[in-house]
Amino acid sequence: MLQLLETFALTSYIWPGCGVPAIKLQTIGSRIVNGQNAISGSWPWQVSLQHPSGFHFCGGSLINQNWVLTAAQCAVMVCSHRVILGEHDRGSNVEPIQIKLVSKVITHPLYSRATFNNDIALLKLSSPVTFTPRISPVCLAPSNTSILPGTRCFTTGWGQTASTMSPEVLQQTGVPIISPAVCRQIWGQNRITDTMICAGASGSSSCQGDSGGPLVCESSGVWTLVGSVSWETSTCDTRFPAVYARISQLRSWIDMTIASN
Repeated sequence: MLQLLETFALTSYIWPGCGVPAIKLQTIGSRIVNGQNAISGSWPWQVSLQHPSGFHFCGGSLINQNWVLTAAQCAVMVCSHRVILGEHDRGSNVEPIQIKLVSKVITHPLYSRATFNNDIALLKLSSPVTFTPRISPVCLAPSNTSILPGTRCFTTGWGQTASTMSPEVLQQTGVPIISPAVCRQIWGQNRITDTMICAGASGSSSCQGDSGGPLVCESSGVWTLVGSVSWETSTCDTRFPAVYARISQLRSWIDMTIASN
């Protein structure tokens, strides 16, 4: 009966394509530290990575029915950690979430725990996700993507805020893209590599617990994953830009890894 129900749900929902939320986004304001509550279901690719106890420790992005992209530093464990999809309020017991185990974790072979270079990992889910209005994938930035500094993009997560270590409701915040040159001036010439993209320094920031979560930019109603939350100051100082794994530079590895697994 469960399989029949899942099949019906899949065929009855007409999926509009990657990066197109079925639920209208509310992206007014750019106050996550100094973020704002997201509208329920408006970021349908956002996932929560949790321990079996329900403790949220990292974010991630659904990129197709079988794969989630997150940070290598999250150190996800096969058949132990859980992927929660479709969640908004972690304190609710009535949301139509899907819970998946991870059958395979593939960390970028050049990931450095010392520098956070290539801070990306792919999680193969134990079974395919059923797309719904609250659960659908984000588009991946192509290898040739170039985003102009100042472009206002969004990052989301259940990480630390100014008032709590772990908010119940998904937070969102708008952050401007920072040029590599400016980011290197702030963080150091050798610390910011080509596989990193910087955003923020505008009064809001990603923080602990947001790692692995999405940095997305919108064009013509379609949202594209341009970054994955990687690192920031130890205090999440909103005067400094946060650093994200640059998806465009890692796209070929992502594609090859999924194709061969």
